[in-house]
Amino acid sequence: MASIAPAQTLIPVEKGSSVKFAINNLGFNVDGTFMAISGSIQFDENNLAGCSFNVTVNANTVNTNNSTRDKHLKGEDYFNVSVYPVIRIVSTKIAKSTTPGYFVFFGQLTIKGITGEIVFPFQAVEEEGAYRFTGEFKIKRRDFNIGGTNTISNELKVLLNILTKKIKFK
Repeated sequence: MASIAPAQTLIPVEKGSSVKFAINNLGFNVDGTFMAISGSIQFDENNLAGCSFNVTVNANTVNTNNSTRDKHLKGEDYFNVSVYPVIRIVSTKIAKSTTPGYFVFFGQLTIKGITGEIVFPFQAVEEEGAYRFTGEFKIKRRDFNIGGTNTISNELKVLLNILTKKIKFK
């Protein structure tokens, strides 16, 4: 019986990566970013059963280019970064998409200690001996106890553009 080689281990690279979000507030789009991306990714498009993603961003890095808003977002009503310093996404399954060149992420997103299921399509493009992963998904902010007034949409869009590098084992 042939053995299946493990998927290659990758880590996110801060420079060249982005985690962006967009939400509607009073009829205007408000967008922002998160930084300090870290974690581990196992990926092999020929062995999807061996793939896994476990990636975090530092919630304290939320940036909307408005320091007053950012301070409010870091507070208890929104991300409560002093109690919940990271936002985590973990895969439970990676599958081929029916759309050529795409895969489907099945997993869990944890914000403020609340975990919800997410599913979204993504691309994995080889780049400099590793991969760039791009995809987007929508969440309902109230599902994660992220507050705000009724002027803020409940739906938030997240756009991922994650550049990785291979871990070199000695």
